[in-house]
This record gives sequence, structure tokens and C-alpha cells, in this order.
Amino acid sequence: MTGAPEGLSLGRIKIELLSGLTVALALVPEAVAFAFVAGVHPLVGLYAAFLVGLITALIGGRPGMISGATGALAVVMVALVAQHGVEYLFATVILMGILQITAGVLRWGKFIRLVPHPVMLGFVNGLAIVIFLAQLSQFQVSGTADPSHHGLLPDGDWLSGPVLFLMLGLTALTMAIIWGMPKVTTAIPAPLAGIGIVAILVITLGLDVPRVGDLASISGGFPSFHVPFGTGEGLYGDLLAPFTMETFWIILPYAVILAAIGLIESLLTLNLVGEITGKRGGASQECIAQGVANTVTGFFGGMGGCAMIGQSMINVKSGGRTRIAGVAAALFLLAFILVASPVIELIPLAALVGVMFMVVIGTFAWNSLKILFRVPRADAFVIVLVTAVTVYEDLAVAVVVGVIVSALVYAWGNATRIWAKTYRTPEGAKVYQVQGPLFFGSAEGFGEMFDVAGDPQLVIVDFEASRVVDQSALQAIEAVAGKYEAAGKRLQLRHLSRDCHKLLTRAGHLMVDSDDDPDYEVAVDYGVRTGVLGGH
Repeated sequence: MTGAPEGLSLGRIKIELLSGLTVALALVPEAVAFAFVAGVHPLVGLYAAFLVGLITALIGGRPGMISGATGALAVVMVALVAQHGVEYLFATVILMGILQITAGVLRWGKFIRLVPHPVMLGFVNGLAIVIFLAQLSQFQVSGTADPSHHGLLPDGDWLSGPVLFLMLGLTALTMAIIWGMPKVTTAIPAPLAGIGIVAILVITLGLDVPRVGDLASISGGFPSFHVPFGTGEGLYGDLLAPFTMETFWIILPYAVILAAIGLIESLLTLNLVGEITGKRGGASQECIAQGVANTVTGFFGGMGGCAMIGQSMINVKSGGRTRIAGVAAALFLLAFILVASPVIELIPLAALVGVMFMVVIGTFAWNSLKILFRVPRADAFVIVLVTAVTVYEDLAVAVVVGVIVSALVYAWGNATRIWAKTYRTPEGAKVYQVQGPLFFGSAEGFGEMFDVAGDPQLVIVDFEASRVVDQSALQAIEAVAGKYEAAGKRLQLRHLSRDCHKLLTRAGHLMVDSDDDPDYEVAVDYGVRTGVLGGH
């Protein structure tokens, strides 16, 4: 197309718009359902999906990602709403956004690199199972489930008879269309084709199956600016939150938890989308985008949100690669709320469930089942553990647990690898060539390597193949030096790398200072000053 930006042709724009429309259709029941979980009006969830989706699409760190109201956040919000009302929720979302902006400005998003690959696999598998279990509520009679119920399965009354079989059949038909459509044409995203064909079939034949309108009416106006602080009545009849320190201390714990969950889920989704599209995103930029989106949403009566792995997968699999798809999804959703609600409410839930089931199949890392018996047992355990905790608890807890377990496994592995080669110099000194890092995990093993009673008057510890990492390592060196000092013998250190040299100098251990040894130009032996760290 003449005059179009590079790579942005009419065909690409069409794909992006259709992908956005597909995502918007899938967002409706999710936003409504999560609003019910949080105990707020459906429009609170829909407004959050629109505002968070629009802002993150415009300034987020990864084009192609979709954000909106999520279940991971909703389950935290329910207690706050039940105790204090929805206005406190809006205030919490504003503070949540400010915390996320702070994390972005301080560039804390880079710490997502510390998440090991087994944790990523567990995250993907866990969320796939959570998405699958969330769809099961659509096979229950509307209004019979308790939104605050957090068991694996919803606790409502299951559909039965012809309605259940129709739901199952239409869900299977949607999945079959999504699977087969790409083999016929790629002009229309397969999920959109599946929703459209099944919706036309249901409406034309007048089939009696649950539809979007059975969940709740999605009709509403444009979100209006609203300050949740002050006195008087708020948007939905609850009292406004007083602008006091008492209010701050009430909402702070919720804001911190919501900010952490939102950023973890968003940054992990950022990495996942980056792997699929072959492009990397800016973690700190995504933190700021999520923060701005939530801060704005709190002032417009929304429940806040974060990245949605299910909708992001729908977008990517439908061909969405630019910011256009995310913006289009948000604007289509707003159009549904303002003018198209009568039409959207006619769409059968079975069609949307079929789309989400295909997302589950595409999201779950099936290869992880094959590699469980090929990778180290610790990694296999982490994959299963993170998956289980994601399903039973929540994503933030699962990732933290996974990272801690992985770190402990790594520390233990390094702790058992420290050892030393020894030899005698022509002058009669004994040299210990330490192999492996010296840190808190290996400090005890380091101390056990030395034969204080049997060693000569001069002992040299060579760190050319080792690193002095932390305070526990310093303590271990001092303890060994103290033993040799008590025995009337001398301990010297050799071949310190620049970082080890700096660490030991700052602690006051080195008795000789040189700029040569860290570069290994001249082997300088350093004496060790004991008593610096105050004993053991």
C-alpha cells in the first residue's frame, strides 16, 4: 500500500482488526465472570477490560499482548469489597497502579530474568488448567454458583438433558471449525469464524442454549471520571473511601499483593508472547504501562487488571502482531457496551467456551510431559510444583515458590561441588587450589578441606578457579585463618579476581593491597587479618 508504514499493508490491518474483534468477543464473558468473582457490578469488569486493554496496547512493552480484568486479581479483591465496599477497591487499584509505575521506574522488571525455565513451564501449564476449569462454570445453570467459591470446580448446578448435550455439541463444533478453518482459508481468524458460524446457527435455528445475555446485561455508558475518596455516595451506592491514613493502611496490603500478582503475570506473559513471536519486549516499560493503566482505571470505576495469557494467545494465534489488534479489541469492547450489547448478548456461550478450550490446548506445554523423565529430577519437580500451586493457590505464590525451590536446588548443587587440589611448592608451602564458588552453601565444605594439624608453616589458598561471593564466605576464610593462626601457622590468599579482591578489602581481611593480582599479571600472596567479623 502506497504511503503505508513498512510492514503495515491493508492485509495486515485487516488481520489486526479481525484479531482484535475475536479477542473482544472472548473478553466479554471473562470480564463479567471475574466481576462476579470480585463481588462487583459487571460493568466494573468490562470498564477495566476496556481501559487496561487500551492503555497497555498503546504503551505496553510487547505489541500483541492483551490485558484486562483477570481472575488472579479478582480472588484477592473479593474480601476487600465484601468488608469495605467497591469504592475502597477503586482506591486500591489506584495505589496498585502507583506501585507498579514505581517498579517500572526503578527497573525491577528485569528481575523476571531470574525465573527459571521449569517455572515458566509450570506457569504455562498451571494457567492452561485454570483457564480450562474456569470454563466449566458455563456448563452450569446461570446464577446457581457461588462467585466466592475457590475450589477446583464451580459449585453450581450442572446443566442436564438436551441443553447439556447441545452445549457440548456446539463447543465441539466451534473447536472443529477453529482446527479446520486454517486448512481452508486464513482470510478470517479461525476463532472468529468459529464464533460467527456457531452464533448464526444458534440464532437461526432458535436453539435453547445459554448465551452471553444470561450472565448479565453488558449495556452501559462511557466510563466517567470518578474520585473514590471523599464523603457521600459512590458510583454503585457504596460510601466513598475517606481520604485518611486509616484508609491507606486498609488498602495498602491489598494494593501490594495485587501489584505483585499483576506484574508477575504480565511479565511472564510478556516472555511467553516474545518466544512465540520471536521478538522481545521491554519489562520495565510493561511495568509502567500496567501501572498507568490501573491508576487511570481506578479513577474511572474499573476493577483493574493485568496481562491475560488466554486472550493474548487468541490474539497471537489469530495473527495479531502489532498494537493495532490490542487497541481494536479495547475499542470493539467499548462499542459492545455502548451500542452493540443486544447483538453480543445473543452469542452462545458454547462458542466462546470452544475458543477458550482451543486456547488451553495451544497454551499447555505438552512437551513438558515428555521431558519430565529426561530433565533433572529437581527441574521436573519444579514444573509439577508450580503447576499445582498455580491451580490450587495463585500465580504469584506459585512463581515465588518455584524460584525459591530452584534457587535452593542450585545452591545445594554448588555447595557440593567445592573441592581443592593440593600440591607442595619447592619452598615447602602447601597450596590449596579451590574449585567451585565459595558462598553460604559451600562455606562449611570449604572449612572441612583443610588439614590444619598436618599442614606446614605456610599455607596458600589459590582462588584462580573459585569466587568469594558473600559474607558467609568471608566468615569461612576468617575461621580457617584463625585455626592456622592458633596453630602458629600462616595462611595466604592468591589469585583473587577483581570482585573478590574488592569484597575482601572492604571487609578488612587483606593485609596487602595490589592492583596486579585481580588481573592475574603477577601472583601476589595476601595475608589474612583475623577477628574482623567478630568470630563465628
